[in-house]
Amino acid sequence: MRDHDTAPHRPGRRLTTKETAELLGVKPETVYAYVSRGLLSSRREPGGRVSTFEAGEVEALARRNRREAAGSPGTGGELSVRTRLTLIEQDRYYYRGVDAVELAARHPYEEVAEWLWTGRPAPGATFTAPEATVTVARRAVDALSEHASAVDRLRVAAIAAAAEDPLRFDLSEEAVLHTARTLIPTLVAALPRVRYDHKDDGPLAHRLWGRLTGHPADEASLRVLDTALALLADHDLAASTLAVRVAASARAHAYAAVSAGLGVLEGPLHGAAGGLAHRMLLDVLDQGTAVPVIAEELRAGRRVPGLGHRLYTGEDPRARVLFELLERIPRAESALLAARDIVATTARHTPLHANVDLALAVFTVSCGMPASAAETIFAVARTAGWIAHALEEYGERPLRMRPSGHYVGPRPPRPLPE
Repeated sequence: MRDHDTAPHRPGRRLTTKETAELLGVKPETVYAYVSRGLLSSRREPGGRVSTFEAGEVEALARRNRREAAGSPGTGGELSVRTRLTLIEQDRYYYRGVDAVELAARHPYEEVAEWLWTGRPAPGATFTAPEATVTVARRAVDALSEHASAVDRLRVAAIAAAAEDPLRFDLSEEAVLHTARTLIPTLVAALPRVRYDHKDDGPLAHRLWGRLTGHPADEASLRVLDTALALLADHDLAASTLAVRVAASARAHAYAAVSAGLGVLEGPLHGAAGGLAHRMLLDVLDQGTAVPVIAEELRAGRRVPGLGHRLYTGEDPRARVLFELLERIPRAESALLAARDIVATTARHTPLHANVDLALAVFTVSCGMPASAAETIFAVARTAGWIAHALEEYGERPLRMRPSGHYVGPRPPRPLPE
């Protein structure tokens, strides 16, 4: 008789709870705990009361458990979420199986977003915001303090747009896609203008430009911005994306799910990295060399922004593409040289590759944008991915994003405090 761990299963075959428990080497109660944590999915057979499990999924979890038991790097108790959207492996990443770099090189942001949402080509896709919604969103954003951050403005714009949409609780795919196609241009249109003579129509990247810098737009720079938006549209389960999926799991509407992502994005360990790299790059340009700037970062015990990525052992493919495009822009030359100086100087201490935050910093510095511009670009771009993940989560069992707490406090019963 063959061991359960090595016995192959026919494609599509479903296992009983008992078979699943035996294959995983756990009790049946643990199988249901895996389901509640989103590690396994179950299905009730028509007319039956017994749950069954897809054999391939069970075998994948068994392999993962064996790897972790053997001491190899794993995710431990982290939540594992099945997704068809983005795969990251061998220093490359893919949107629905298509190389994301090649997709961004050949298609504008709107078409890439549509691919993430539907898996279908959408030549000439455009996003249009209703004038009434834009008016309400702008009014809400204009009421904010001058100290409001870029993400503050985007979050308020999303909330205002939601309040203007009485059908926001319709979570059907058609309704959510309609929300996505109007929310993203609303977020852009609600941002304060920096350049007033810039046209407020055309591709989304063109509309966003006039809200990031007062410099006149040129084709090469607009190409960088549009490509950056497409490259940043999704990146698997980053912290903000997980927050979106948790909200969607509770059946929050799409505006609320995006708002959850924006809330997490503002953390200094996530979306703010581009702004930190921007300021560092300005310091290097001001001093003419990266040595004192990097020395100060290391002395303060801070991680040098714009370098390294936990998912890539080599160069961040997003950075590589953007650097190649920036090399075609003459005014970006000094910022590019400063970025290379940062990488080379840091390599004396720890060899790290440039990531997308450093590439964004070169772009924002060379185009006269503020440090917050990188965060704005990131947030607008990632909204497409958040919507894609929300759509995917709406198709899953509600409230599956409910991990169990591991209580480590004092055991009850304890006397009431005096």
